[in-house]
Amino acid sequence: MATERDYYDLLGVARDAGQDEIKRAFRRLARELHPDVSQEPDAEHRFREVVEAYEVLSNSERRELYDRFGHAGLRSGGFQPSTFDFGNLTDLFSAFFGDDLFGVGGRSGRGRGADIGARVEIDLADAATGTTREVPFEVAVTCGRCHGDGAEPGSEVSACPACGGTGRQSQVSRSVFGEFVRTQTCGQCRGSGRVIQHPCQECNGVGRVVEERTLEVDIPAGIHDGQRIRLSGEGHAGAVGGHAGDMYVEVHIRPDERFVREGNDVYCTVDLTVVQAALGATVGVATLAGETEMTFEPGTQPGQVHVLRGRGFPALQGFGRGDQRVLVNVLVPRHLTPDQRALLEELDRTSTDATYRADEGFFDKLKSAFR
Repeated sequence: MATERDYYDLLGVARDAGQDEIKRAFRRLARELHPDVSQEPDAEHRFREVVEAYEVLSNSERRELYDRFGHAGLRSGGFQPSTFDFGNLTDLFSAFFGDDLFGVGGRSGRGRGADIGARVEIDLADAATGTTREVPFEVAVTCGRCHGDGAEPGSEVSACPACGGTGRQSQVSRSVFGEFVRTQTCGQCRGSGRVIQHPCQECNGVGRVVEERTLEVDIPAGIHDGQRIRLSGEGHAGAVGGHAGDMYVEVHIRPDERFVREGNDVYCTVDLTVVQAALGATVGVATLAGETEMTFEPGTQPGQVHVLRGRGFPALQGFGRGDQRVLVNVLVPRHLTPDQRALLEELDRTSTDATYRADEGFFDKLKSAFR
């Protein structure tokens, strides 16, 4: 390893930092320390330390190995820091966040921006009614100084002499099987087809800058855990005025100890005492829309399921909604006073088979008639 400094200290994050926090810290330090920007004498060395730290902490397997065994564990695992010669910030962010983040990667002219992923959590009751949530995110937007051109206002942009402005170069090789043409991204302009003599001071020639934004996202009623909502055009800005990518918000639903969801139906339990189950009772039952009263007939048995029609989740695509199924749980007394015990013993002495006989329903009576 080139350094034995703690990677978390290098990025200025806690050891339990999430991936989003690590990414933000890396971006901030990379902008400060990149040789194109910083004039500090040790900027290049510190820059490579930050890159190395991000390579480890952004990879879950490497991070776990580092957390358990430190630098020695990484060495034994065969990890070697990258030897990228980052020419500018465009190359840096392309290497770590994808070629499309700043529109590079082999396509000349205008290119569509990359998509963005975000995550939001809601309660189960909100999934039944629909809700609105504010979602913060980082996005690459068109630079306001150069309007996405990448060049300092008033300066000229010329076509790349190496590729003639196409952004790609072709190499022809000959063999006994004929000629083979290999086309690759131009190494001089990195696929843009343009040469900027005086890069924009605001974005360093990238044409875009990263800023933090917040969007209000409408979450429809009936959405399921893990489903994504697409927001067209809210992703990273495209290259040289190209269309912006999309934003995908993944919705996760917090567990609710009162309910279990299955499709568009929702299940819950209600506790009745032995007396309530035997004599019948009206009790409050939790629903997605709040508490409602349910009446249970005398002789209600444990394990019976009562259905509340239309109290489940609405169909996300279609009409109607599911039901709520209420499972009866009968509470058996655990601690009896002598008088209570005597009453139960008296009940047992006076009970007969008829006391516990189930009432015959229609189909039971039909079976009895055939017998």
